[in-house]
Amino acid sequence: MVAAEHAGSDARPLDAEEAQRLRAQRLERIGRWLLPLTIMVVAITLWDRVCVWNDIPRYILPRPGLVLATLRDDAALLLSALAVTLKITLLSLALAIAGGVGLAVLFTQSKWVEMSFFPFAVVLQVTPIVAIFPLINIYVDDQTAKLLLCAWIVAFFPILSNTTLGLNSVDRNLLDLFKLNGATRWQTLRLLKLPAAMPYFLGGLKIAGGLALIGAVVAEFVAGVAGQNSGLASRIVEAGYRLNAPRLFAALILISATGIVIFLALTWLSHMALRRWHESALSRER
Repeated sequence: MVAAEHAGSDARPLDAEEAQRLRAQRLERIGRWLLPLTIMVVAITLWDRVCVWNDIPRYILPRPGLVLATLRDDAALLLSALAVTLKITLLSLALAIAGGVGLAVLFTQSKWVEMSFFPFAVVLQVTPIVAIFPLINIYVDDQTAKLLLCAWIVAFFPILSNTTLGLNSVDRNLLDLFKLNGATRWQTLRLLKLPAAMPYFLGGLKIAGGLALIGAVVAEFVAGVAGQNSGLASRIVEAGYRLNAPRLFAALILISATGIVIFLALTWLSHMALRRWHESALSRER
């Protein structure tokens, strides 16, 4: 009986501690969304008040309400331009995934291949795209292919680098176990190396998603694309020439929102792929 009372007295603090932990987790989940939204609302309100207090002209700094009105009124024009930019972004990201993963697998199969070709990938990464574009402009005729190639160059390296690192970071004990059991090189790659490299690949993919969008916009700027089927970058340049600051800000908001959506989608994809077995995803559910 004394032991039971002692056990009951020990259980109460544990229950209180558990309740406190759950309460802290709930507050953290709410704060993760509430704090950024609060800061955003304060920043937008301050932006509006600065425009009013200083009587700033609309062609220098438009008020947030005017930017939203422009976003609504020019929705057809801006969304069609966004579709062009998004097409280049997603196609370049798909090509970066195919090329990056394919080369990473090739590198892990042969150290000589990795030592021979990896420096060229580094050179492409560290060379500014604005410096490479004049060569691309000479050798490539199709305008879409030019933009696609520029965006691919920017998005390609994070996937290649991270996937190569993941494939080379497999537990040596597991590799020895596969060798002892007579696994072929293909079986080791499919059953051990590729699953082990998945978190690294997904981390590189989240980086490459944003870089693909940046690469598409920068490529449009450098190429000077204009006309009916041009992307958001050309709309920004056009708005800048015409001192149409509300449209310029509206286009920037669309680009930022698109980047956020891409990042959130890839973060969700990473969580869904890892949530049942990898510590980085399991720890969030505890």
